[in-house]
Amino acid sequence: MGNRIGGNSLNENLVLKGRCELEEKMASVFGEDIKELSTELQQILIDDLVTAFENRLNVLNRIQFGRRLRQ
Repeated sequence: MGNRIGGNSLNENLVLKGRCELEEKMASVFGEDIKELSTELQQILIDDLVTAFENRLNVLNRIQFGRRLRQ
């Protein structure tokens, strides 16, 4: 069943921690560009950017893994 901490598994906590760190980095990179947006809209945009990045990374990793299997 896995280790549970605060209602989340240890793996879920690590994923959330990594996502939070990525959100902080994205906010830092795009901070100047999005400063005119409200705090709520900034958070929505950063969340969308991180989600898109994670999804694209997953797709590219699956493509690369598939190529390795065919070699």
